[in-house]
Amino acid sequence: MTTNFDPSKQEIWETLSKINVNEHTESKMNLTYLSWAWAWKCLKDNYPQASYSFTEFGENSLDYRKYGDGTGSVECTITIGDQHESMWLPIMDNRNNAIQNPNARQVSDAKMRCLVKCISMLGLGLYIYAGEDVPQEAT
Repeated sequence: MTTNFDPSKQEIWETLSKINVNEHTESKMNLTYLSWAWAWKCLKDNYPQASYSFTEFGENSLDYRKYGDGTGSVECTITIGDQHESMWLPIMDNRNNAIQNPNARQVSDAKMRCLVKCISMLGLGLYIYAGEDVPQEAT
């Protein structure tokens, strides 16, 4: 377990990218998803100082960016010490199509998927997005 409270991006990457997440994934419609709860636990086990936030948009502090066609996207930022990583994700249905006029549940689901995507940008489970079975160092 890492205890450095001000790690470098390289240290974060080297720690998280070596972790095999396969036992904590689910498959839906030929896509692999990592459980947000497990991903967050793994991140906090290695970097207990980690925190996340979601961007608010507009004067009403809407928790998603609304586009002209009624669809939207969410944005998440993870902070570990002085390091920050941000990622965005469209609000999608179960077929990964953008949703017009999303409801609160759809926005909430997108936020948690975006959190996992942002964690993957730090190294944890990124190999899933690359279509690989295990982390490169594990092969």
